[in-house]
Amino acid sequence: MSRMHKRALACVMGSMDLVRAIGLAGVDCAVVARPGSPTLYSRFTKAALSWADFSASTDVLVEALKGFGEAQAEPPVLYFETDAQLLLVSRHRRRLAQAFRFVLADAQLVEDLVDKSRFQALAERLGLPVPATRRLHLSAEAEAPDLDLRFPVIVKPHRRDKAWREAGKALRVDSPSGLRALWPQLAAGRQDLLVQEMIPGPESAIESYHVYVDERGSIVGEFTGRKIRTYPTVYGHTTSLTITDEADVLALGRSLTDRLGLHGVAKFDFKRAPDGRLHLLEVNPRFNLWHHPGAVAGVNLPGLIYGDLVGLPRPAAMPQAKAGTRWVHLLNDRLAAQESGIPMSAWLPWALGCEAKVAVSWDDPMPLLLGLWHRRFSASNESGHAFHRTA
Repeated sequence: MSRMHKRALACVMGSMDLVRAIGLAGVDCAVVARPGSPTLYSRFTKAALSWADFSASTDVLVEALKGFGEAQAEPPVLYFETDAQLLLVSRHRRRLAQAFRFVLADAQLVEDLVDKSRFQALAERLGLPVPATRRLHLSAEAEAPDLDLRFPVIVKPHRRDKAWREAGKALRVDSPSGLRALWPQLAAGRQDLLVQEMIPGPESAIESYHVYVDERGSIVGEFTGRKIRTYPTVYGHTTSLTITDEADVLALGRSLTDRLGLHGVAKFDFKRAPDGRLHLLEVNPRFNLWHHPGAVAGVNLPGLIYGDLVGLPRPAAMPQAKAGTRWVHLLNDRLAAQESGIPMSAWLPWALGCEAKVAVSWDDPMPLLLGLWHRRFSASNESGHAFHRTA
């Protein structure tokens, strides 16, 4: 693509939530997305690369990205949302840094945080407040081992593959006999596992800290949040959430950011136990859907990062997020609400009143309309290898 922008573009590997957060900062996007992705049709999208699988042909994708970045008058700012995209950028950071600007945690820390087994080892070294956990190496376990953990426990893989995505984020096991009964199914997956004591409470007890830390180690922006519902309702994916103002989540998030020596962007997930204590579940050093409601609430972390990387002046004071700002995935949250016994008459006005919605906005309607059209009529799954203009 020709040099068509004097101001740096945002090159986005991510969802419509991330594109919208960047667009709300007044920045045009070039998106890297699967065919039919709503991001391809956003008014904020000015160029696109169709790409079906971010875990395949990474060298080809890196070269396509590098070629695009080098063709621009100003190096674009690179954003990434999934673990596969994070690892691609981290493992090819030197090559990509020749054509892009981006913020990223140290390479070893990225690997430690993405791999659940390495994260557990890191947590043990640093004394992080994680639930009691045991690592199981299936090659060394002919049958379900006896564990010195309190049941119920949750079982999860070191990294989620397609089978685990379909099964959910984790499996609950209520007793040692239950683990023995499940063992043949787990062993057939041939993937090492983590078994972790379950913290009692619903998914709405999961709270999070979101932060951007600059290269000097200073916190530039932060906010906290809490899940409202997930689908499935147990160990599911977030369908609605709210921005909060929880002092203990903020304090613990800041402390752990410092202890990890983290730079760049990150999300800390905690679960609040019935006694009020916060237990660390995971740390994700990448962008995520929370940045959309965060931006609507007044703390636009992707926008702050863009400003720093292109040399724009920072706000005079650290922005504060408006507690109570809500985000909803309308289709999935309706399923979650149904599963929770919430009638349509109560759910619909609540959902329509949410300040942020996935791919639904009066000022940017085409992601929803054309995304649905593509899902209904297109069977294309091929990936492309060249950027093209969309607007």
